[in-house]
Amino acid sequence: MMAGRRRWITGTTAAAGTAVLLYFLPLFHVVPLEQAGQRAAAAAYDPVAFVERFWTGQLIPGAARAVDAAELVAAVQQDRQLARETHGRRVGLGGAYYYFIAGSGRVVAVDRNSVGLALCDDQQQVQVLLEAGPIFGNAVRDGTGLLDVNDFANSQDFNALAAEINRRIEQQVLPALRTGAVIGATVRFVGCAEILDEDTDLSPLRIVPFLVETP
Repeated sequence: MMAGRRRWITGTTAAAGTAVLLYFLPLFHVVPLEQAGQRAAAAAYDPVAFVERFWTGQLIPGAARAVDAAELVAAVQQDRQLARETHGRRVGLGGAYYYFIAGSGRVVAVDRNSVGLALCDDQQQVQVLLEAGPIFGNAVRDGTGLLDVNDFANSQDFNALAAEINRRIEQQVLPALRTGAVIGATVRFVGCAEILDEDTDLSPLRIVPFLVETP
């Protein structure tokens, strides 16, 4: 009788201990499908591979959507607000906006971190500055309108994308610009301008180029 009771107590104690253990250390966790999908997407996200696909599949083909630089400069000189509403792109609630620009110009000034272009044959004043030094910010990521933050799992992934785009521009675009940008040479370009202050950023337009052709 006593032996049977001991076996019952021992079995009950073991079962209770197992239940407590499973309560604190469950065999599995229930994770909402949306959260699980975001985790998987974040784990699989590779900004280098993404930019490689984006560059060849969307960015270069999308250059056809850019506004002509000479047309934009003339529009800005005539009416800043109308030019912004017609050709600009605003992202989020901040004050910055962007232009997606393509054109060609004659090199009239060369600096360590920029190349100044005149867009008209009879013009000697710098109308467009192509960034030629370290690239910061989100001009190309946000300026083209080809990327949407809502398509990414989190803001960190979206920021990593901007950093990788800038790195690629520095390594694959700017060397050719610096080499070919000599006074008098013609440079064809496609890029984006971020406008934070209209009094300083519109004249000349400061453009981050992602496509450059020089003689």
